[in-house]
Amino acid sequence: MAEAVQGLEAVGATVEAVQVDLATEQGVQALYDKIGGRPVDALAANAGHGLGKGFLDESFEDILHVINTNITGTVRLAHLLGRDMRERGRGRILFTGSIAGLMPGSFQAVYNASKAFVDSFSFALRNELKDTGVTVTVLMPGVTDTDFCERAGLMDTKVGQDDKKMDPADVAKYGYDAMNRGDGDVVAGLGNKLQAAIAAVTPQTVLAEQHRKMAEPGSGQG
Repeated sequence: MAEAVQGLEAVGATVEAVQVDLATEQGVQALYDKIGGRPVDALAANAGHGLGKGFLDESFEDILHVINTNITGTVRLAHLLGRDMRERGRGRILFTGSIAGLMPGSFQAVYNASKAFVDSFSFALRNELKDTGVTVTVLMPGVTDTDFCERAGLMDTKVGQDDKKMDPADVAKYGYDAMNRGDGDVVAGLGNKLQAAIAAVTPQTVLAEQHRKMAEPGSGQG
């Protein structure tokens, strides 16, 4: 966090850092309270994390934390700030969804389902707010070169071992530019656009088997 603060301040931004757990009601409220009623022009709802291994092999505490971070906390924050934006008649909301939300996530079942929620929720909210001056955009990246796979326990899988992950700075720019244009959605990267297009016409059972080959523990070995 300190590095991010320094980087933003170096380009002239005024930064107030807040460290909270957005999986909790208290954490979301603490962030909202920190804003202190100031107008918010843009919300980038990017908090989220993954979880690998088979569903029945994961601890339910870990499962709940994914749901509460990726879904509950995201929706709660959007509800608070979205109301303020609608009242002002202006604002931009950017959700980080994923192309993972377009396919059943064998060995990432909860994560992919959580992103399917975010993708769907974003389009619905966009439609509800279409005449209010508030725009809603969903960024749907693929595998990105962050600590995501390590934190999700996916380093022994094909997806974890993929050496063609996208640069997170490029992904962020895709999302930022799309939000400023007021686009409904953006899939980051040509390869991911192709994957999204294929997912739209492929049976769910086939997609689930394809995902298994990418995310099953041990699939990255050999």
